[in-house]
Amino acid sequence: MTRPRVLFALRDPALLPDLFDDAALARLRAVADVADGVLTPGATEDDPVRDDLATADVLVTGWGAPYLDEAFLRRAPRLRAVVHTAGTVKSFVTPALWERGVRVSTAAEANARPVAEYTLAMVLLAGKRVLESAAAYGRDRTLRGWSPPAPLGNNGLTVGVIGASRIGRQVLGLLAPFDVDALLHDPWVDAAAARALGATAVSLDELLTRSDVVTVHAPALPETYRMLGVRELARMRDATTLVNTARGQLVDTEALTREVVAGRLRAVLDVTDPEPLPRDHPLFEAPGALLTPHVAGSLGNELRRLGASAVAEVERLAAGQALRHEVLPGQLATTA
Repeated sequence: MTRPRVLFALRDPALLPDLFDDAALARLRAVADVADGVLTPGATEDDPVRDDLATADVLVTGWGAPYLDEAFLRRAPRLRAVVHTAGTVKSFVTPALWERGVRVSTAAEANARPVAEYTLAMVLLAGKRVLESAAAYGRDRTLRGWSPPAPLGNNGLTVGVIGASRIGRQVLGLLAPFDVDALLHDPWVDAAAARALGATAVSLDELLTRSDVVTVHAPALPETYRMLGVRELARMRDATTLVNTARGQLVDTEALTREVVAGRLRAVLDVTDPEPLPRDHPLFEAPGALLTPHVAGSLGNELRRLGASAVAEVERLAAGQALRHEVLPGQLATTA
């Protein structure tokens, strides 16, 4: 595909400067003709951007991308590739794309980085019992009288990673320099593959009973719905911290709430089910819980990684090279 014509398609054109700095746009324009318009969900039939769609070879999508079904594709007869500047493409891609031979790429690998970094930070803070010590210090304002629950510290901490997803793999990589023992549960990863990732492959039950910190990175599928329920949470040792940056529905919220409010488990939750929780939900004030408003993914200057990933994929398309982050239709059933 030499000198493709590119059209941006996302919910808000104001996101473009956050995704693409001047250098990234210059790289894009060096290999492609970039349409001036931006296709948004509110584009009307008489919007001039519809003419851009008719001549577009590549659609660079973002949050709020249009639903790419057969009706949409009839308005985009030249479309050959969709390059997404975010993670999952499940909400807008359809089989019609692959049936037409349209290739799909995602920036999920780039978006995984800040989630992995957030996870690493929370794992290490949990090992040092920072939440508890900060709360006690703020309450008592003395260096005496507070006894942290064991284990305390990150030397020899056992971290259980559920899911060898893009994020799960990056978490294992970030944990490698630290003196922690990593366990991995993923039904698609055998013992040798887990060792290559720096972890020991174990069953879910073994991971839950051995870990000091459990971090969830599995996709939201029918098979993973509330995979951490009453039985699984009960298997976790006292004072274990559960970190969830994946999807709230992977955890039974009410079962977890009972364990945290009782003081037996701790939780760091960037996602919940429902999301957000009701304003009066006990987890907001539970001493052993930290809730953040879905901030683990790319924000602020981290968005530039997503734009850079998309530009690199367009460069590969223009050069006739293989996409580095291509999404194949068979992958949708087992990925986030």
